Amino acid sequence: MKTAIPFALLAAALLLGSVPAAADGKAAPWGRATLQQTAYAPQKTVYDVAVSSAKALEGVIDRVSFLNNLYEANPFDSAIVVVLHGDEIPLFAIRNLGKYRELMERARSLTQAGPVEFRMCVVAARSRGFAPADIHGFVKMVPMADAEIVRLQREEGYAYMR
Repeated sequence: MKTAIPFALLAAALLLGSVPAAADGKAAPWGRATLQQTAYAPQKTVYDVAVSSAKALEGVIDRVSFLNNLYEANPFDSAIVVVLHGDEIPLFAIRNLGKYRELMERARSLTQAGPVEFRMCVVAARSRGFAPADIHGFVKMVPMADAEIVRLQREEGYAYMR
């Protein structure tokens, strides 16, 4: 149950930062939520990503990173595939490295430190004017995002995340 430890640390951090209860009880008429302790076993997960900004992609990378940490970056029992097919594609273009370097360094670090892969739809990239040679080398190009997501779910048992 090693995964319960990082989750317990997160829970403790959240509790320490919580707001004190209102004295009159009117601010929380139904009481306050409680944290359910849950140990999550490593899984195979595919993220279906089509976001419209660097900020939105940051949010996806945050979620992927947190899940990877929760799974303890276990390459034997977990796998996380991020399938890209939206307006985030230009962020992965080599020519835009100067503008998005920090974000790309975070994305690449996930592929180095754990069982995370970024895969990009060739059709979506081409529709935005990008060829595989235009995209950073830590990204794998796939013929079609939808077909890749379906294949991962049906043939390899991946759980779907949007």
